[in-house]
Amino acid sequence: MPASRQDLFARLSCLGIVTETMEHEAVFTVEQSAKLGHVLPGGHTKNLFLKDKKDRLFLVVALSAQRIDLKGLHKHLGSDRLSFGRPELLMQVLGVPAGSVTPFALINDTAQRVTVILDADMMRHERLNYHPLENTATTNISGEDLIRFIRACGHTPRILAVAAPGSPTCEQP
Repeated sequence: MPASRQDLFARLSCLGIVTETMEHEAVFTVEQSAKLGHVLPGGHTKNLFLKDKKDRLFLVVALSAQRIDLKGLHKHLGSDRLSFGRPELLMQVLGVPAGSVTPFALINDTAQRVTVILDADMMRHERLNYHPLENTATTNISGEDLIRFIRACGHTPRILAVAAPGSPTCEQP
């Protein structure tokens, strides 16, 4: 059984990580999320659950305004060509449905199947925003605490520049 939002918050608390969460209507896309307005400070993000032909799995996390070149990203990651992971695989590995992908879902990847890629531009923000396993809320966390959480889940995140050339490097506040 995947971790619940309450399980996530309990884990964050045990790690001494302070967050702030805002409830909102369910959002499934970056465009829908942008319509909510950015009440919480910091970088607003998107999360891509990807797989290559060898069934290696990747969670790529970047600022929502950035464009990710999926056709060329595999070269940066040292993988085969990438495609989106099927919703069934997402649920099996990260325990969240499509539309709720988040680095917080790494709490459910106890087998450490997913390689975590955090965009370098995103990590320049002091505060970052992600769904807390459900797309009906957004949780604000410091970048430093995000990395600490990811490591506590048994993953070593890679920080790489993944935005396509010409993509915005900073989100407007």
